[in-house]
Amino acid sequence: MRTMASMEPPIQARGLSKRYGRTRAVTDLGFAVEAGQICGLLGPNGAGKTSTMRMLVGLSSPDAGAATILGRPVGLGSAVLRRVGVLIDGPAFVPHLSGAANLRLLWSATRRAWPPPALDAALDLAGLGPAIGRKVKGYSTGMKQRLMLAQALMRAPDVLILDEPANGLDPAEVRALREHLREMAGRGAAVLVSSHQLAEVQQLATHVVVMNRGRLVAAGPLADLLDDTGTHLIEVDDGERAAAVLGRIPGVATVAARGGEVTVTAPRAASRDLVRALVTAGIGVTAVHQANRSLEDVFLTMTQGDDEHAAR
Repeated sequence: MRTMASMEPPIQARGLSKRYGRTRAVTDLGFAVEAGQICGLLGPNGAGKTSTMRMLVGLSSPDAGAATILGRPVGLGSAVLRRVGVLIDGPAFVPHLSGAANLRLLWSATRRAWPPPALDAALDLAGLGPAIGRKVKGYSTGMKQRLMLAQALMRAPDVLILDEPANGLDPAEVRALREHLREMAGRGAAVLVSSHQLAEVQQLATHVVVMNRGRLVAAGPLADLLDDTGTHLIEVDDGERAAAVLGRIPGVATVAARGGEVTVTAPRAASRDLVRALVTAGIGVTAVHQANRSLEDVFLTMTQGDDEHAAR
């Protein structure tokens, strides 16, 4: 029998708000990540992404609202955090200990027997090789990042909250990480990933949450976000006349003609209505294509504007 806690989304933010002095970092933010989802947390620098992640795992307390993980309220030392893999705020290791000793020290806080259940897979993914036995003070920034990734993954968590996890990884390692996260989500883990690498997020994520200046801009399945463009490419025999006809149709936002091709943005008009108007006006239509925008295109459209008063 499922408990009420188990019926709630594994990651949930309800009305989160956070202020640092006079700066509003996050304002009335709400979203959820369900089991099996990989959610990209997106926003320009200063959007409030890291502040949000810190509140989700109890590293920072919200001024208003609440965060739950696996249906449980979160604070420093919360038992539920044993089921969470976290990579936030960069590496913090004991420099005179080896990478392996640091991992063992971090694991000891869980009060569970060594080794962690997914240690070998995490170390393989981190790609540190023999360096895992060397002192961390000799590690590069990228190596420390990969060790942090290993500590987040080694516990086979039910929830993963990762801030820029691909930093310091080469393309092959980024691909391996992508595949690993997909496998974890396939087994029911909930994954929240913050990243500026939008092309990588587009390959990885099933859902996205977009923030700007501390506020929610959009949230939902990635496919819906990319498909909801209302932009059509129409091949015609007279582009200028076609643009004039389409520009008079209610629901058409923009029209641009280039030779025999017209680009129409019409979120509230179906493509068949556009074609019917052209044919009725005696304009030949040879092809109609739904335009596919990249996540980068959608992101820039949503977040363009004045960044004054940006959050952390």
